[in-house]
Amino acid sequence: MDTDSRRALAELIEVLREADERWVSPEWNLQTADDAVDAHRALMHYLQWGLVGLFERDPSAPRFGRIVDPHRKVLGDNPDAIYFDAPISADHAYRVRGETKGAAYVSITVESGAAWGSLDNQVVGAINDTSFDIDANGRFEILIGGEPRERNWLAPPPGEGSISTRHYFEDPTHAAADPARVPAMEIEVIGGAAPPRPSDATVSAGIRRVAGLVRELTVDRPPIAQGEPRSWISLVPNQFPTPGVPGDLGLAAVDAAYAMAPFVVGPDEALVIRARWPRCRYANVCLWNRHLQTLDYTARSISLNRAQTVADADGGFTAVLSHTDLGTGNWLDTEGRPFGVVFWRFMLPEGEIETPEAQLVPLDSLGGRL
Repeated sequence: MDTDSRRALAELIEVLREADERWVSPEWNLQTADDAVDAHRALMHYLQWGLVGLFERDPSAPRFGRIVDPHRKVLGDNPDAIYFDAPISADHAYRVRGETKGAAYVSITVESGAAWGSLDNQVVGAINDTSFDIDANGRFEILIGGEPRERNWLAPPPGEGSISTRHYFEDPTHAAADPARVPAMEIEVIGGAAPPRPSDATVSAGIRRVAGLVRELTVDRPPIAQGEPRSWISLVPNQFPTPGVPGDLGLAAVDAAYAMAPFVVGPDEALVIRARWPRCRYANVCLWNRHLQTLDYTARSISLNRAQTVADADGGFTAVLSHTDLGTGNWLDTEGRPFGVVFWRFMLPEGEIETPEAQLVPLDSLGGRL
């Protein structure tokens, strides 16, 4: 049987083959067997999100899907955050109902572009919990499209796009690993009708969306060192840049300031990080692999927020990034990885954010550095 869905499936298989041959290779600076294993795991996570979030994706019948969880990580997840996504378009008006669930920060962002996952998409609207009404039980309702309103309203994207929700929790334990912390989020088309049953056209389109996501995140995205980095991204190992705002970068939070740098640490070394949390609604530092996936926060100390940090006498703090727990407190566990990424987030920061400082030291001299 010759169907478009069969041709689309062949295209997806070809994208996976190309990703394996080219992306999992020295062309993308992958040199070792461990590098290949990490890349294949990331590839499976991209494919998983494509199947969960993009395969059956219809702006006329949207539903929220949780983008990341402890076992599906894409595009810079966070142990303290729970993210949802749904498709929307300018052809409809929507009602979003949700709950804060005790989060320190909640926001809703509208992005243009039908290709989810593309950093070429643009943020076209955002609203956070300072500018929408929340009842005594933490419930809220937001309208998208239709008649403009002063509060609890967002304009739709021009054409097709998406809506992303962010709940950041600043607790002693990581909310993203706790099913009890997942907020209830619903979206419906106002006055919408039942969608038609699946067809060759809709199934093939869904398969191509999955293939497009995988391609966008692998062979169509050059290594970060080949492009001109944003001001808040450092390419120098163990040296942090001045935190900065992301602007309209696709999938970024407009209320945030970020800082990012690679770490390189040997088995007999530790990276001593001195920093000070700014005034803000939420802040953390976490470790990623090269594919912007958090390390294992269900069983390891790979992230610190303000509730998890022990302060120094001057109000700042000292974190130690190393392969083993040296009993210093504020430990960031590399999982034994010699290379990775340190990422800082500050939500709704007030005033200047001090740039974190880091020093690579031998383990046998660590005591004198703390």
